[in-house]
Amino acid sequence: MALYAELAERLQNGPRRWLVTGVAGFIGSHLLENLLRLGQSVIGVDNFVTGHVRNLEDVTSRVGPAAAARFELVEGDIRDLAVCRQAASSVDIVLHQAALGSVPRSIDEPLESHACNVTGFMNMLVAARDAGVERLVYASSSSVYGSDDSPVKTEPALGVPLSPYAVTKLSNELYARVFRDVYAFETVGLRYFNVFGPRQDPNGPYAAVIPRWTERLLLGQDCVVYGDPNKSRDFCYVQNVVECNLLAACAPARELTDPVYNVACGRRTTLLELFTAIKQRAAVYRPDAAKAALREEPARAGDIAHSLADIERAKKSLGYRAAYDVSRGLELSVPWYAGRCEPEAQLFA
Repeated sequence: MALYAELAERLQNGPRRWLVTGVAGFIGSHLLENLLRLGQSVIGVDNFVTGHVRNLEDVTSRVGPAAAARFELVEGDIRDLAVCRQAASSVDIVLHQAALGSVPRSIDEPLESHACNVTGFMNMLVAARDAGVERLVYASSSSVYGSDDSPVKTEPALGVPLSPYAVTKLSNELYARVFRDVYAFETVGLRYFNVFGPRQDPNGPYAAVIPRWTERLLLGQDCVVYGDPNKSRDFCYVQNVVECNLLAACAPARELTDPVYNVACGRRTTLLELFTAIKQRAAVYRPDAAKAALREEPARAGDIAHSLADIERAKKSLGYRAAYDVSRGLELSVPWYAGRCEPEAQLFA
């Protein structure tokens, strides 16, 4: 039996109490859904700036009313220490996902990114430590690799940050390390690489590439790539991220010899390959998607050419396995968007 399957069985037999910050967001709502399915009790925090009530409603519809009754929402902002203290007061483990994402957004709004991602993170660390929480697992980012031009990203090799967002995530890692060393408070950082899946918002100027292209193709429209379409990314389906979070949350302390872990598939996909793969799947629902083109526009500040993760550290220490590759992830994602896309209308409008 795979380690995650063993963990799932163990959690069902011994439920815990969890806090998920950013619970109404894309990744947060998937963590919530999985935890509720495993019989856990969950406190969630969200200020609904980037999270959505519809995500929580979708979770409720999928898990049913009995499981949903084990979820309690604290509507508030992690920039408010009192909110963090309230949420952390009676939980065993914190899964910290709340952040203001997007490299371009951070370039446009550096003060907001710092306040949410650094001050908010510090508030959560302090609140969790003071409440006697066993462990805090937090979302870091592949953006911390910055100018490092290594063909494969390994955790010790960092370059110079290329955006305010990258600086905020690197700051999180430094503060988390200090809390481990100074206060003996258990923290685990997970460097996410290009996470995608159902509930990821396709709208707005800072939407990620997969939901944005999926929406446009389901509407029979051309797509835009910023810079070279042969740029590559290590795209990671959201269920991989969920499983790694729970493994990191429950791993024996003796196994957590490193402070941060890459979370990815360990495989490179070019943006051109990605466009072709989404187009093929979208054409099942919208035949004229097959005619859509990929238009090139200038590269954006802070973008990197290639990103590929070494995931051996997470495999060894956490028992992580990327069970869902890009192809399988798209098979699960495109139908979800198709089910919510009306012709000539914007998704989630």
